[in-house]
Order: sequence, then structure tokens, then C-alpha cells
Amino acid sequence: MDKKIIAVSAGKEITEEEFNQFVARIPQEQQQYIATPEGRQQALTQYANYFLFEKLGEEKKYDQSEEFLAIMDGARRELLSQYALTQEVQDIHATEEECRAYYEEHKASFKKEAQATARHILTATEEECQKVLAEIQNGEKTFAEAAKAYSTCPSAAQGGALGTFGRGQMVKEFDEAVFTAEVGKILGPVKTTYGYHLIVVEELKGGEEASFEDVAQQIAQQITNQKQNERYMAVRAELIEKYGLEFK
Repeated sequence: MDKKIIAVSAGKEITEEEFNQFVARIPQEQQQYIATPEGRQQALTQYANYFLFEKLGEEKKYDQSEEFLAIMDGARRELLSQYALTQEVQDIHATEEECRAYYEEHKASFKKEAQATARHILTATEEECQKVLAEIQNGEKTFAEAAKAYSTCPSAAQGGALGTFGRGQMVKEFDEAVFTAEVGKILGPVKTTYGYHLIVVEELKGGEEASFEDVAQQIAQQITNQKQNERYMAVRAELIEKYGLEFK
């Protein structure tokens, strides 16, 4: 099948395939803009300009200058070095057996992040807090209604709803109360630097050990990086032994 030509610059036919390869090398943070029609056209213009200015360099023999040849020599050295290293480690990967063994040995360290969904009522004094608690327990108001009526926290407008949050996102006393709570049971008064809280946890999830399937990719990447680094250090040592390395 013929390759689709999307531009011709200085006699060079630019195919869609080679341009896409150029786009793929553009830094990730620019990819969102490149995905727009304007961004893609700008990238194509930039790529086409390379061939125009390449011709200028050849016409003026810039490619034969000592400075240019030194730059090319340095670029070749860096690219060849990176390519050689990639070739040495590209086939080194973690095996499933290695990953499972690592998981079993470190299972306790793989836990799903604990998250809570809760509401609270904040008052200035413990006495006020107890009074509000009594109204809720007596059925005079629901927790959400009491929050709207009495809480001094901005969350009062949402009936005290704090949404879902993880461990460590709230002050220590509040955090400890929430993540050791019984779901649906009112806690408090709980004293913090902000005042006195009544808290009801609506949902608790996470905190349990993650399954192997949950963390297999993470473990594989970690082991692969370690094995490739070990190979890198071994090859480097061999090269130093063969060619020498001395810092002065």
C-alpha cells in the first residue's frame, strides 16, 4: 500500500508514518496540544522546516565546519552509548515466579489505601457538642439536619458531609477516630484544635492487603528495574576492566 504523503519540503516527501514517529518523540507535556488540529499543523511545519534548513546548511557547507563535526561526534557518542545500553538490558524482565515470590515475602507491605466517607458537626465547646448529640439521639433532628443547624464548619451547608478522604488528610485526633470507627455509629465529642466534633462514618473501605493481581505490574516494574540496573553495573565493570577508567 502506498504511503500517504502529507507534505513536500525541499523536494523531500514527508509521509504520515514518519511524521507520526516524529510526533511520538515530542515531550509528553506537549502531546495534548499536538493532538489539536492547530498543534498538529504547527508540529508538521516544524518538521518540514528541518528539511529546508538542512538544505541551507548543505549549501553553505556548515556541515563541513569543525564546530558542526564536533557536535555530530558528541551526538553520535551519546546516541550510540544509549543504544548500546538499551540493547544490553532490553531482554531483561521480571518473571512471574520472581514477582510472586516477592509478593509473598512482602505481602504485608501491599495494602489498599484506607478511605472513609463521613459527616461531622463542629462546635466550640464540649457542652454544645453534647447538647447536639442529645437532640440527634432523641430523634429531634437527623445528623445532617443538626449539622446544618449547629455546625460551625463550612461543611454545614452540605449537612456536614466531608466526602471521601484517605488516612492522614485530617488532623490526628479526627483521623484516628474515623479510621477506627464503626460505620453508622456517632462518635464524639472528639476534641481537636478546631473544637469539638460529632462524627458519623458512612463508609470505610481499603486497608486490607492487596491481591497479587492488584500489584503485579508494580512489582514487575520494580524487579525489572533492579535486574536491568544490575546488568548495567556488571557491563560497566567489564568495560572498565577492558578499556580503563580513571578520574583525575
